[in-house]
Amino acid sequence: MPDFTAHPELFTYVPVGTVHSPFSDIAGMPIQPSGARGIRGSIEIRQEFIAGLRDLEDFSHVILIYALHRCTGYSLEVKPFLDPEPHGIFATRAPRRPNAIGLSVVRLAGIQGNRLEIEDVDILDGTPLLDLKPYVPAFDSYWEAKAGWFDAVSHNATIIRSDGRFR
Repeated sequence: MPDFTAHPELFTYVPVGTVHSPFSDIAGMPIQPSGARGIRGSIEIRQEFIAGLRDLEDFSHVILIYALHRCTGYSLEVKPFLDPEPHGIFATRAPRRPNAIGLSVVRLAGIQGNRLEIEDVDILDGTPLLDLKPYVPAFDSYWEAKAGWFDAVSHNATIIRSDGRFR
């Protein structure tokens, strides 16, 4: 176990499960759940965390927080999939981040034991799941929200696919 008193900036996470999807390669994957409509996958929750699934079955969507385990290094400026112009990494959802953590909102199709069936999956097969949270429209949706440069191009997320540029 790391000594957090000596290094307060150090964190260790234990995955709560594994995401399974039809995507074995980064190239050709959807870049957002909106471009993955109907693509099915599953999550296998580790045995010691199954009790945490109680009452989750009544939610239509869940927020997945996961390790981008196949990304190495990071770039502070990137050319994202949806724009040929460079942007700061924190103004994008590009995966090559200082902390390679991803986030997706997916549809929860069902729960059987420790297995969650999900849809709208834009995640690589075998991805370590760090946490999942229920999507709550009253908390997670802001009608007045602005999306910066994404406002002009976000509609393209349904057709653009990953080209592997962030390996």
